[in-house]
Amino acid sequence: MLRHNCTAGLFLFLLAATAWAGDPGQGRELHQESCIQCHAAMKGGIYGHDGTGIYTRENRRIESLAALHKQVRRCKTSLGVSWPENQIEDVVTYLNQNFYKFEE
Repeated sequence: MLRHNCTAGLFLFLLAATAWAGDPGQGRELHQESCIQCHAAMKGGIYGHDGTGIYTRENRRIESLAALHKQVRRCKTSLGVSWPENQIEDVVTYLNQNFYKFEE
C-alpha cells in the first residue's frame, strides 16, 4: 500500500511540475511578437539587431529567476499586453533557458 501511495504521489508531483513549467516555444513566439521590437530599438540598437543583447550584457540587472519573473511582468504591463499567468511563465522559461540559465 505504501509503495502504491508513493508511486501515486510521485506521479502527481511530476504532473504538477509539468503543468507549471512554461512552454519555451510559445514563450519565444510571444517574445518575438511583443519584446524584440522595443529591445532592438533601445539606445540606438546597442543590444543588437534582435535586441537579445540586453539579456547577455555584462551589466544586466536581472540576477535571479524571481527578478526575471518580476521584469517580465513589468514589461507586460508597460506593453499593455494581456498575457495570462501561463504565458508569462512561457516567456520566463524561454528567456531563462536561452539567456539567463538560472537554476529552477
